[in-house]
Amino acid sequence: MLLYNNQFLPAQDLRIPLHNRAFQYNDSFFETIMVVDGRLRFWNEHKTRMREAALAMKISLPDYFWDEELEDNLLRLAKQRNATRRGRIKLKVWRAGEGLYTPQTRDAEWLATAEVHHPAPDAGVRIGICETVRISYSPFSHFKGPHAPFYVLASMEKQAKGFDDMLLLNVEGYMSELSSSNLFWLREGVLYTPHLETGCVNGILRRKILNWCHEQEFAVQQVQAKPDELLFASVVFGSNVTGIRSVLSLGNSALHVDHQFLNQLKARLGF
Repeated sequence: MLLYNNQFLPAQDLRIPLHNRAFQYNDSFFETIMVVDGRLRFWNEHKTRMREAALAMKISLPDYFWDEELEDNLLRLAKQRNATRRGRIKLKVWRAGEGLYTPQTRDAEWLATAEVHHPAPDAGVRIGICETVRISYSPFSHFKGPHAPFYVLASMEKQAKGFDDMLLLNVEGYMSELSSSNLFWLREGVLYTPHLETGCVNGILRRKILNWCHEQEFAVQQVQAKPDELLFASVVFGSNVTGIRSVLSLGNSALHVDHQFLNQLKARLGF
């Protein structure tokens, strides 16, 4: 089953017209939402980012996005897919109507799918520096969808070079993010992460980590930094809605891993 414009629909009955603006112009965005023990994890943060994305793209979302109706239907979808204990929901939103670059409407259409999520092994990752693409800041870079080809090409390079993930730089050579997660590193008691101006996605778990730092009065800085900074860190890790994973090496250089800090952070965030 699928959830298409708030109606449950068998997957084989889905019909997307040729003029669909997500297909024709990538006039769309998406959210990946985790289901854990019958609840949508970080749902309020997802709603906040959807508001930001819709505002940036000038798409009007239905009123039921902000009340319990959408939440209840997404959980019903997860239940139908046996994905309430550990599940992954992808919610794709696009502008309705036809038109060329000039759209006919600001109204939204959307599609949600659900599947069982199998957590990745709790092991560190080896990363390389991406040479295929460079990230750039835009009004759309802080949410998911419009810049997806960057991450597709980076993931292809990752596969070709045998790394677990790739470190993406921006056009000025500053670190931006990993191909599927935000980047953090701890050095001399300060937690660092690339500034949004580097073009990175403003990830849900990134927001949670920054909020936790402010609540705990833990020193945190959003910066523009070059990759060599990671060599001097006591721990480097990536974060996304599926969790936190340490970075073991950058290219041929081994990195430090402060397991105690990582375990404390995971526990505070519910992982």
